[in-house]
Amino acid sequence: MTTTERTLLLLRHAKSDWSGSVADPDRPLAERGRGQAPLAGRWLAGRADPIDLAIVSPAERARETWELASAELPSAPSARVDERVYAASADRLLSVLHEVPDEVRTVLLIGHNPGMEQLASRLAGEDLILRTAGIAEFGVTGAWSGVGRGPAVLRAAGRSDGRTLG
Repeated sequence: MTTTERTLLLLRHAKSDWSGSVADPDRPLAERGRGQAPLAGRWLAGRADPIDLAIVSPAERARETWELASAELPSAPSARVDERVYAASADRLLSVLHEVPDEVRTVLLIGHNPGMEQLASRLAGEDLILRTAGIAEFGVTGAWSGVGRGPAVLRAAGRSDGRTLG
């Protein structure tokens, strides 16, 4: 990795539970989601550069996804919950990424569709479908403040069940 090459990982939260009558931000993971999240963590542990920072939506399902996924990593990276990630557009997600300090090499962003899928598609230059617990890994060059303004290389995309995205 060159001194200006960075890794951006996008993780859509695992499957949430729609059975209750709780407010959207308070929806927990469904049973299927509680199975998907550790698989996503294993995918991250096996494929990606060590994560320096995780930026997580405040929604319960995103925080649970992070808790279960991070338990599968060799060491827990720094994490912060960012209110702006909840229900964010691709542009809003980029503005969050633009604030990441340059000493951070690898960022994991855990959020929601449609914004996560729109961001992944914009960075890849092609339509990507980011299903629950879907992951996209990008190589980006330069400072975080320039993410989305220059080329990004789609290194890998997958689902927690090991299948590729398409």
